[in-house]
Amino acid sequence: MTDKPKNIPFTQQASETAGLPSWLFPAGFWVAVASLALTLLFPRLALWAVGWVMLVPVLAALWVAVAALKTDRRLSVAALIALIGLAIVFFVKGLLA
Repeated sequence: MTDKPKNIPFTQQASETAGLPSWLFPAGFWVAVASLALTLLFPRLALWAVGWVMLVPVLAALWVAVAALKTDRRLSVAALIALIGLAIVFFVKGLLA
């Protein structure tokens, strides 16, 4: 009986970051929170702060697409499909505007 018991509090569980280092997405999130807080004092930074908030998931998908290419091809392809879908949305939005 060397198996770990399941659903016991304070036991290590597999990370849900799927190809991302555990520090990367939280770091991007807190940079976004800090930049949004700065816009209260410096409103001209608002465009940059909102841009960063939108860029964090894109950077995460790029990281996964490149980092998981050799280890988990399906995950890498899924990240690339998500990025292609995002590019299509921006392209179609540009056509409609």
